[in-house]
Amino acid sequence: MKRIRYTTEQREWAVQQMMPPLNRAVVELAKATGITLVTLRTWQAVARAEGRIVPGDGQQSDRWSSHDKFRIVLETAVLSEAELSAYCRTKGVYPMQVAQWRLACERANGEAESPKVDTTQAQRICELERALKKKEEALAEAAALLVLRKKAEAIWGKEKEE
Repeated sequence: MKRIRYTTEQREWAVQQMMPPLNRAVVELAKATGITLVTLRTWQAVARAEGRIVPGDGQQSDRWSSHDKFRIVLETAVLSEAELSAYCRTKGVYPMQVAQWRLACERANGEAESPKVDTTQAQRICELERALKKKEEALAEAAALLVLRKKAEAIWGKEKEE
């Protein structure tokens, strides 16, 4: 099989085609350029590892992976309103979408549990420990009585009560 060497310009052009706002699908790009799918996916993976947003699946921005959405949220966290608008135009997303993604990231770990839940659980644990202690004491007492009974029978023998 013949190995084809691609120039850096070709590689960058293909990666740019997979990035927003063009967001061309890898399959579509492979058919149009003649570059193999494996090569394009490798370039896509390298670009992602470098920190670039490369969905490359032809989907709209609301169907991107959570990884790509999170990366956009991180990149736009420090931007002003004007900078955010310019960024969104270059990436092909709406500022409203970025705000929704930021909110989803903030809520990702769920709500913090209230301290009241912890106190009720602690009370329940204390109650269960007390009940367990009582049962252990009763079991120890029953075992002691059985041992005592066996010793008494061994010393005096079994007597039948009349």
